[in-house]
Amino acid sequence: MAPRCWRWWHWSVWPRTRPPAARSTPSSHLQFSTQEQTPQICVVGSGPAGFYTAQHLLKHHARAHVDIYEKQLVPFGLVRFGVAPDHPEVKNVINTFTQTARSDRCAFYGSVVVGRDVTVPELRAAYHAVVLSYGAESHQTLEIPGEELPGVFSARAFVGWYNGLPENRELAPDLSCDTAVILGQGNVALDVARILLTPPEHLEKTDITEAALGALRQSRVKTVWIVGRRGPLQVAFTIKELREMIHLPGTRPVLDPADFSGLQDRIKEAPRPRKRLMELLLRTATEKPGAEEAARQALASRAWGLRFFRSPQQVLPSPDGQQVAGIRLAITRLEGVGEATWAVPTGDTEDLPCGLVLSSVGYKSRPIDPSVPFDPKLGIIPNMEGRVVDVPGLYCSGWVKRGPTGVIATTMTDSFLTSQALLQDLKAGLLPSGPRPGYSAVEALLSSRGVRPVSFSDWEKLDAEEVSRGQGAGKPREKLLDPQEMLRLLGR
Repeated sequence: MAPRCWRWWHWSVWPRTRPPAARSTPSSHLQFSTQEQTPQICVVGSGPAGFYTAQHLLKHHARAHVDIYEKQLVPFGLVRFGVAPDHPEVKNVINTFTQTARSDRCAFYGSVVVGRDVTVPELRAAYHAVVLSYGAESHQTLEIPGEELPGVFSARAFVGWYNGLPENRELAPDLSCDTAVILGQGNVALDVARILLTPPEHLEKTDITEAALGALRQSRVKTVWIVGRRGPLQVAFTIKELREMIHLPGTRPVLDPADFSGLQDRIKEAPRPRKRLMELLLRTATEKPGAEEAARQALASRAWGLRFFRSPQQVLPSPDGQQVAGIRLAITRLEGVGEATWAVPTGDTEDLPCGLVLSSVGYKSRPIDPSVPFDPKLGIIPNMEGRVVDVPGLYCSGWVKRGPTGVIATTMTDSFLTSQALLQDLKAGLLPSGPRPGYSAVEALLSSRGVRPVSFSDWEKLDAEEVSRGQGAGKPREKLLDPQEMLRLLGR
């Protein structure tokens, strides 16, 4: 997911409604008898949604035990594999998650694929409650001809490549072209553009993978176009990301003032964050830069630009059909008003030459298990305040609950609300009574299937190895990319 990357997605999505009970009976005031049993709770997914859910449950129920299952060998989800390497401050939340994982009432089981190694019904039989927090591990496809050509990648895979996601470690994007096109105008698109254009020496002290850094050192990409179907008023990125792009060393912005005509009056009505963003865009597009900025831009060897009112129609192949050579864009106009505007094609097209196309049109959750309801259109598990519809004792939090939008604070609030609903149901006697075996039952199943989970202390050994490998190069860590190497280091 993101899933900043966690400031990746904007603040516009808030959990739909707060449960009435949440106002009158916040979980911090729920009283649980010291005589009652230990609730065994399972969380699937160890990204922000999973860890924030676990944190809230442990804080507000003094006896609850929480087991966190994760399909990767390592924890932290999009904080590790999504947050841009040049935004280390956003990763500090890992310290909080580490404290949660070290609690004697919490356990981490990595390298366990729920839905394959153990089913959701098996988890439900072992625990009093199960929370699905597994995020959005797929991406929206473009559904246009040429999408399968070499040189076309999802932004999700590209981000996974430079951030060390094992499944993307062999992506090997060809950066020998002059121009790259990114489809989509959210924070992920700006992250990818920024990484493509940042002078490599500025990334040397980050946790970017050595392979990605080597490829970026050899990169010949000089121009990046960031393309959106709608106009400036509808961009999904936030002001911090835009400001970073505008001041990116060695680059200059290319914006068409005509795209911004008539917007001055319309942005006056916008909410303050959107208004500030639009004012910065408008100034960058229409005002002459000051002497110092003009001198900096004159020396810039690279450029980036926003192309509005353009919708991808076809990826154009090279003459031999073996590589992307460009993209055909349908020129659009807007219909509707306010937030409900949509882009419709005018009938005109434009061909934009490029050697790399990165699709950043959204992440997507997948169904995890046939027993769990799933809405393929919305890409979420149908739920009411985090309670999975028609499946008592099953809950969801994060992107699989509300869709792949929001920042880390949104996910935190969302996860707290889900855990609050779970604790209210526990208090009301709506969850199974009597003891549940928890991990001991699951351990027997996994063992019989030849699955050996990775513990949090195992992760801490891998963490120490990564930090040690990074020290020589002055990096915070050099990420381990190969699951087999990780297992060898753990003596497996």
